[in-house]
Amino acid sequence: MKIAFIGYGEVGQIFARELLAGGAAQVCAFDILQGDDAHMAAATRDGVVLCASVRAAALDADVVISAVTASSVKDVAQDAAEWLAPGQFFFDINSASPGTKTQAAAMIAPTGAFYVEGAVMAPVPGPGIKVQILGGGPQAETLAPKLNALGMNIRPVATEYGRASAMKLCRSIMIKGIEALIVDCAKAARDWNVEDEVYGSLDASYPSIDWRKLAGDMAGRVRQHGIRRGAEMREAAMMVEDLGMTPDLEIAVAAAQERGAGKAGL
Repeated sequence: MKIAFIGYGEVGQIFARELLAGGAAQVCAFDILQGDDAHMAAATRDGVVLCASVRAAALDADVVISAVTASSVKDVAQDAAEWLAPGQFFFDINSASPGTKTQAAAMIAPTGAFYVEGAVMAPVPGPGIKVQILGGGPQAETLAPKLNALGMNIRPVATEYGRASAMKLCRSIMIKGIEALIVDCAKAARDWNVEDEVYGSLDASYPSIDWRKLAGDMAGRVRQHGIRRGAEMREAAMMVEDLGMTPDLEIAVAAAQERGAGKAGL
């Protein structure tokens, strides 16, 4: 199987390396930053072919995996509609709203290629290619065993578009929201020198959780991944707004995640 990546950042590099180790015949990639030393070094080390254009990377690929930012999902799909061939799979693993995924699928449909929605359910560093991915769309059942045979962990959950991403983003509202709350709580408790009292009270209410440790762990996650998680929460805001709900909470969580990573909330 020949696989192409649009986006060769952290996730693309991990997946590309492990797909080759799992038996992929060839992995090509295109990234707008691929000329820098880090991308070149990763490709050389892992045997990934960097291409000068998206079209060149995807030529003759069985599966094209889109691993970009949420804000670029529709742009990439619109571009892909110019060069995708009938029978190719376009696997969109970006953290985008159900509406965005549905629109991207509609852009791909006229090409005769198969759009498959992917929702990555946990951070990729660590589990790597074994991270759980929910698959959606009419061809998810067909694509999943092909990539799972190379080591991936895709579980088809829906034949319609949007449902897999809804599962991910509804969960993200809870997880990213808890992170934002704990970071603010921990900072305020530290500044007022009431950490022992606050954590003691929380431990008494929820004895199964080590709140002091959890606060430290989550602060580290926000520092490292807050920008990406903020973008994901803005997609969650789009999702709830599409449902007629008020997205103020999701926007506030996005801003808190970005602040925690050193970027002022928008």
